[in-house]
Amino acid sequence: EYSWGQFMARAAGNKVYNFSKGGMTAKAFNEGFGDKCGAWKYENVCQAYVFALGVNDIGDGSKLGTKDDITEANDTFVSNYAGIIRNLKRRQPEAKFFLMTIPRRNNDSERAALEDKHAELIYDIAGAFKNCYVIDLRKYAPVYDEKFKEKFYLLGHLNPMGYAFTAQMVISYIDYIIRHNMEDFRQVGFIGTPYHSVKEQN
Repeated sequence: EYSWGQFMARAAGNKVYNFSKGGMTAKAFNEGFGDKCGAWKYENVCQAYVFALGVNDIGDGSKLGTKDDITEANDTFVSNYAGIIRNLKRRQPEAKFFLMTIPRRNNDSERAALEDKHAELIYDIAGAFKNCYVIDLRKYAPVYDEKFKEKFYLLGHLNPMGYAFTAQMVISYIDYIIRHNMEDFRQVGFIGTPYHSVKEQN
């Protein structure tokens, strides 16, 4: 009820599925949780997907992978992440995908460098697939520092205010993406139907 996805659903008046749980990784999602949570079911296909994966995948960086893993079946974050997108695209080829980067935090330089690398790889993945866009919270969200956490965190996770704030950021960013790529989104109302609009002939 208080996840940022459900805040988005109430704000937009849309039906939203929450295919997630705490501690999720791209590997775990691809190798079992996606099936368990119903993400692969054809009755659950969506017009759009918002991905917020990576915080639990980074580790020491050895499993992040490279952009070459987008097309390779390797045991890396990139390979598993791209595999999730391919699985969903097989079910709904015209769906839109919004891929999120990790917001900046007051963490050590080594961890920050890995999160920067993650952001770079998210752009690589988005560039490899049609209908993929980046929600770059690393660049445009506020720093999740101690002052931020005082207001928006509870026991290591966001509190309801933090999730509401995240929903507002994501909604605003998606709105920006749509307004700057109007042709890409002109026919979203037809996604999931057998119809499409043919351009009028002069």
